[in-house]
Amino acid sequence: MRLAFSLAPLFALAACQSAQTTDDAAVPHSAFPNAERLSAPIESPRWSTEPARDKAHEADDVMAAVHVAPGMTVADIGAGEGYYTIHLAPKVGKKGRVVAEDIEKDYVATLADRIARDRLDNVSVKLGVPEDPMLPAHSFDRIFMIHMYHEIASPFEFLWRMRPALNDKGEVDVVDVDRPTQAHGTPPALLICEFGQVGYKLVALKDMPSAGGYLARFHAKGDRPAPDQIKACSLGATPPPAAGATADHS
Repeated sequence: MRLAFSLAPLFALAACQSAQTTDDAAVPHSAFPNAERLSAPIESPRWSTEPARDKAHEADDVMAAVHVAPGMTVADIGAGEGYYTIHLAPKVGKKGRVVAEDIEKDYVATLADRIARDRLDNVSVKLGVPEDPMLPAHSFDRIFMIHMYHEIASPFEFLWRMRPALNDKGEVDVVDVDRPTQAHGTPPALLICEFGQVGYKLVALKDMPSAGGYLARFHAKGDRPAPDQIKACSLGATPPPAAGATADHS
């Protein structure tokens, strides 16, 4: 009951139409290929301490690099304790919206309490599931995935179900570390391949020392491929792009 009470006033946007269409809901988990890599366990609601991240200007650097602006609608996927959420809220302003999503009920409840305590009225909190962030369709200018992509065990299904949440000019922004996924990182080549298989084009890749790794920015390109067109990626060989994807990583 505490979870429901804490979240009730915060679902103004998150309670809107799911990014999943009726047809999408009929697509089973088994339709997607398994990833040819391990995933890391969720060990903490934080990647580093907030004072240390602020001292490095992490959130400011990342938000500036991806051009977060007043009036935008932004999702913080795997929000945890909400480090990016609380920095995004004032950045998008009163006319903007932030949806903070996580799959851990305790994290969601704690973050909802924090949002209510800090009176961040432009923030909604959303409980997702491991294979689907459950985001409203055609809603987001930016979707942040910060130090969490390596925890996704079914990346192709997750990215496929997430893609309809982007608006026409939206992008997905990933911060991660160049190391094996089981060691809480994602090699950039693997990230680019997995996103490319679901029809996302890499538009920028740069070192982001203040965030402890790199920043990769993706736009949706072309039609979303059918699940049976998606091919698993490995570091040893990069399969050709799926339908609707692109091989241009410049």
